[in-house]
Order: sequence, then C-alpha cells, then structure tokens
Amino acid sequence: MGTAGKVIKCKAAVLWDQKKPFSIEEIEVAPPKTKEVRIKILATGICRTDDHVIKGTMVSKFPVIVGHEATGIVESIGEGVTTVKPGDKVIPLFLPQCRECNACRNPDGNLCIRSDITGRGVLADGTTRFTCKGKPVYHFMNTSTFTEYTVVDESSVAKIDDTAPPEKVCLIGCGFSTGYGAAVKTGKVKPGSTCVVFGLGGVGLSVIMGCKSAGASRIIGIDLNKDKFEKAMAVGATECISPKDSTKPISEVLSEMTDNNVGYTFEVIGRLDTMIDALASCHMNYGTSVVVGAPPSAKMLTYDPMLLITGRTWKGCVFGGLKSRDDVPKLVTEFLAKKFDLDQLITHVLPFKQINEGFELLNSGQSIRTVLTF
Repeated sequence: MGTAGKVIKCKAAVLWDQKKPFSIEEIEVAPPKTKEVRIKILATGICRTDDHVIKGTMVSKFPVIVGHEATGIVESIGEGVTTVKPGDKVIPLFLPQCRECNACRNPDGNLCIRSDITGRGVLADGTTRFTCKGKPVYHFMNTSTFTEYTVVDESSVAKIDDTAPPEKVCLIGCGFSTGYGAAVKTGKVKPGSTCVVFGLGGVGLSVIMGCKSAGASRIIGIDLNKDKFEKAMAVGATECISPKDSTKPISEVLSEMTDNNVGYTFEVIGRLDTMIDALASCHMNYGTSVVVGAPPSAKMLTYDPMLLITGRTWKGCVFGGLKSRDDVPKLVTEFLAKKFDLDQLITHVLPFKQINEGFELLNSGQSIRTVLTF
C-alpha cells in the first residue's frame, strides 16, 4: 500500500482518563518497527474488559486506545515479519503466542510471557506507536483496536481465511473463543455429561456453544435475568433457572435437578460468591469447575477446603486455554464450515463513531455483543 513506511493520520477513540467518555480524535500512527505489523481495522467488538478500563477496575496508563476484539487487513509490516504480509486478513491477539517461552512451548500452556496484563501500554521495545495532540497515547493488551489503524507485535496477530466476514469473526478475537475454549479446551467436557453455566452474557453463551459442541447431553444456564433464557436455549442450553426461584442454595437445587450428577460448572460472571457456588455445584468427587469470569482486582477469596479435598477440580483459564496464533485461524475455518453460529451473539452493529452508544448498550444490559464497523 502507498502508506507503507509513512505515518498515518486517522480517527481513533481515545480515553483521556477514567470514567470519561471516548473522544473521537485524529491520531498519528507510526510505521511498524522490526517484527511489528500495522493493521487497518475493519470491525471491532465491545467487550466488558474494555469497560473495566473506563471504570478503573483494570490497570491502564492514560491516555489510551482500548479495544481488543477485532478483524483487520495488514497494511504494512516491519523488518523480519514472516507470518503475515500486506493484504492478509487478520485478527489481532490480546494474548500473544511467541512460541518460545515456557507457556507457549508447553502443550497445556497459553499465557505467553509477552502478554500485557499489567497495563504496560507499550509494544515489545518499550515505546508506543500512537500520538495525539503531540502526546504519546498508550496501547492496550497488545492490540488497541478502537482506531482505524493500529500496530501490534508479530506474536499478536493471526492470519485468517480471506473470505471470513470481519463483523462476525472479530468475536473470535476474545469473547467467543474465551467461552468456547473454556468448555472444549480447559474443561474438556465429555460427551453425555451434564454442564452448568453461571452467567448468560456473550461469553456464557459461548460456553454453552462449547458444551454443546463437546457433546454434553444436559446444559443448564443460570442467571438472575430471565430475559436471557430464550437466547441461552437458542444456542444450546437444555434448561435455565434463576437462583431467585428457590430459598435453597443453588448447589442443592442443581443436585436435586440432576440426581447429583453435575460433571462441569463454569463461572462466567466474575463474582467471588458465584465462584464458590459453581465449585460447590459440581460433583464433590469427580466434578470440574472452571473460572472464566474476570474477578475484581485486589479481592481475596475465602472457601472451605473440604470442597476440594473430596476430589473436585478447580481451574481457571485465559482465552479459554487456547493457543492464540494456532487456534484462532482454526476457529475461523470452523465458523465458515458452519460448526457454530456467531450471529446468535451479535445484537447490535453500529458505525465506529457511535462507540459511546455501544457502551451504553453494554452497561444497560441491552446488548450481548455490539460490533463497531469502520
């Protein structure tokens, strides 16, 4: 492209500080350095993790460009990049895969050492590629997709099928993969089993889709909001219940419903009390409970160790336990083969300039996933 090697001026949604709305600004995006890729963003999803930065529950430097669930086209590449080329359709990865660290080399690992979960806000060389009004603007989780152009390290980008619709497969960059992988990869749900999913937002629905794909015979959805039940049933839940409908602990309700045979539970809310409920709800001897929801920072969890000593397995996962550069292209191919339907998760599609409206839909509970298009 004619912009290779040049600074690009474009529009981006900048967060200047916590608890402030996004400001659409003209920014400058520097060319990619060695082992970096500059991407033209086509579509990006609004995820609650982005909202955590706004509310201050997730550490970040300011000003910052958030966003981490997107599809784009490679505009240009830096020296030494071998896995993608200009014109490739790609998904930026908030969870990198360097393929060299211990986590990447272990078949069961995926939390790459290059992950930016501490809010460093810079690329591998310690600097940012964004400026606005003469000031540096920080990156977010290696991706920063709320902008027309972004720069990522090569370890944070996956080439995907050119025919994939960007406004749909962007969800594979975070929400869908996190839930689906939690069931298929982390939980390792077995055919014929009974699964329980706590929390029926976009990621919870994706867990249900994963349980269904793995062959679970019974999938019970749990949420206080009964308006979510219809969608959960549509994607594969066999029944849904609200904890409000019984005075008994939810673990007792589930034990009675299933004749004490819950094999797997998934906590997809991020609340400490529901993490304990989910653990207590799987079978005391052979059950597995997976923590998927991001917990509040700086909070400690207290639980009865008898819940574990009887034989339960308690696990957590990032990005569903998936290896990002390896598994994202495979999931896109499976989507194109109609193995699962992402349309069920997308409730709103808005132009990028209406990003603040998209976050209002998220916070009011009206949307499962809002996708912004450029």
